[in-house]
Amino acid sequence: MDHLISAEQAASILNISPSTLAKMRLSGVSPRFIKLGRRVAYRPSDLEAWIEAQSFQSTSEYGCKGSA
Repeated sequence: MDHLISAEQAASILNISPSTLAKMRLSGVSPRFIKLGRRVAYRPSDLEAWIEAQSFQSTSEYGCKGSA
């Protein structure tokens, strides 16, 4: 079983602020997370999977919105 890391640690790994990560959680675009009471935690494997899912080789892979 993976150890858990805090939201602050996860934000540091993702090179974003903890508040940005919180906003991403609210909008449903963050890595998978675990609620432990009032605290939020992340599995390192979930962060790695999310980062890998954000990888693209070209802009056509993710379908640019608003293109003609």
